[in-house]
Amino acid sequence: MAEAHQAVAFQFTVTPDGVDFRLSREALKHIYQSGINSWKKRLIRIKNGILRGVYPGSPTSWLVVVMATVGSNYCKVDISMGLVHCIQRYLPIRSVPYGNPQTQELLSMVIFSTGIWATGIFLFRQTLKMLLSYHGWMFEMHSKTSHATKIWAICVRLLSSRRPMLYSFQTSLPKLPVPSVPATIHRYLDSVRPLLDDEEYYRMETLAREFQKKIAPRLQKYLVLKSWWATNYVSDWWEEYVYLRGRSPLMVNSNYYAMVRTRAS
Repeated sequence: MAEAHQAVAFQFTVTPDGVDFRLSREALKHIYQSGINSWKKRLIRIKNGILRGVYPGSPTSWLVVVMATVGSNYCKVDISMGLVHCIQRYLPIRSVPYGNPQTQELLSMVIFSTGIWATGIFLFRQTLKMLLSYHGWMFEMHSKTSHATKIWAICVRLLSSRRPMLYSFQTSLPKLPVPSVPATIHRYLDSVRPLLDDEEYYRMETLAREFQKKIAPRLQKYLVLKSWWATNYVSDWWEEYVYLRGRSPLMVNSNYYAMVRTRAS
């Protein structure tokens, strides 16, 4: 029904004089509403991206830190231990937005508060990453939990109790370890051994040794280098170079369901 309603809103007829195109008010209303919905979704994605990026912080916590810094300065208590005045000295004096001393001091306190707020977020993420690297609980008996595991569970619960969103802990996950080349090749040969005969397995083993000596060391260096700055060094390269690489493209305007149906019949 919705498709038929939109089809009535957009009408055109071909005449000897040309194409007669008619656009009703309902169509304009749909176009306007679709644009509004598109911008709403875009703003929601931007908002969620910001909230995920600063988790466990939030704009409210940032405002609390700024107000605490400004309030302490109003009460003549320097909680920054001189850092606010140090920041104020390095601000350009002749700049138009903050020319007077009061505005410079306020801007210095905002910069200091933002730095403290960002440092707290960084320490939280590193602490949670260190806690999630603990795997001792996996090897304990179900009814015999050690005190270290109990303390670990309490700490993880406290650090992850603030209503996280989807992907909020993406930057707090431990880094994936980079496996060694010999171990990877050994596991690969073990996995293909039941599928290959002796001749094919010998050929594959020769190629694996050649790969290990020539190309693998350089690729391993690239992978280790990427693992230092990327939390997940597998997903993007896998999706770009490996995933769906072995599949052939479909023809334009093709229906592979019909092809499967015909082949099955």
